[in-house]
Amino acid sequence: MLATTLAIALCVGPVMAQDDEADIPGGFNLIEEGAKMLMRGLMSEIEPKIDELRGSIETMGPAIAAFARQMGPALTELLDQVDDLRNYQAPEMLPDGDIIIRRKPDAPVWSPDGGAEAIEL
Repeated sequence: MLATTLAIALCVGPVMAQDDEADIPGGFNLIEEGAKMLMRGLMSEIEPKIDELRGSIETMGPAIAAFARQMGPALTELLDQVDDLRNYQAPEMLPDGDIIIRRKPDAPVWSPDGGAEAIEL
């Protein structure tokens, strides 16, 4: 994000500096060089962290894929039993440890498709 903002500022700078070029010869070159030095410094500090993050992602990638394969069907089944999640309130933990998710009072009436059998809890 910082790099994008700085790149835009560097592109706009020459357009604005052309009017004042006669007043401050070489002034923009100093600013440009300073910006380049700043970017080089930032990149040299950020680069090791980016490499570390890349390594973490490569390590976790197979585990995340396996989790998605295992949990995908269960999550799909769960989402088939509820409609839009915006129609539900935040989860609430009861004193006995049970967690309930209440449907909002103003939510539209909804019934699951397919007429699946109800599960007795």
